[in-house]
Amino acid sequence: MPILGEECSIFPSDLLDEFSSVSQRFETDDDFRWWTIYARSRQEKALARHLLAHEIPFYLPLVRTRQFVRGCRRCAHLPLFTGYVFMYGTADQRVTALCANRISRILSVETPEELVSDLRQVRDLIASDAPLTVESRLTAGARVRVKRGVLRGLEGRILRRNGKTRLLIAVNYLQQGVSVEIDDFMVEPI
Repeated sequence: MPILGEECSIFPSDLLDEFSSVSQRFETDDDFRWWTIYARSRQEKALARHLLAHEIPFYLPLVRTRQFVRGCRRCAHLPLFTGYVFMYGTADQRVTALCANRISRILSVETPEELVSDLRQVRDLIASDAPLTVESRLTAGARVRVKRGVLRGLEGRILRRNGKTRLLIAVNYLQQGVSVEIDDFMVEPI
């Protein structure tokens, strides 16, 4: 039984699918841009609810976790990158977001195509239901593409940890990423 039910983590639902068509749908001029919001402690979901209520496009990567609370197993949907929400909007919508009083800082994204590509891969990795590990301060490794299985088509870097091979999907803008255990035969070098 979940502590709280699953909430909306992306609005609109096709925000990351076709960035160019989403841009055309929302853009009437060059005012729309991507913003990285660093929310106050444990305020990511409340901020996402605020953005949804004001119909401001956003993405909050959430992962399902199982926890034991007082001897009972509970499910919770927690932010993958603690504190971060990604918003696509105008300067006026930025002010609307700031009015929620749940934001520590907000930064404009200078390379939106790269960010959207990274977020799209993170979304696909979350959808695979594979056990994920958050990785901070990325290190360089061999760049690969998954050629088999449910993760086919994802691109990332190979890590070796405790004698096991992991695929790292990076969000370079945050200098963080997520990794999943993978077999060597499932990847090919790029």
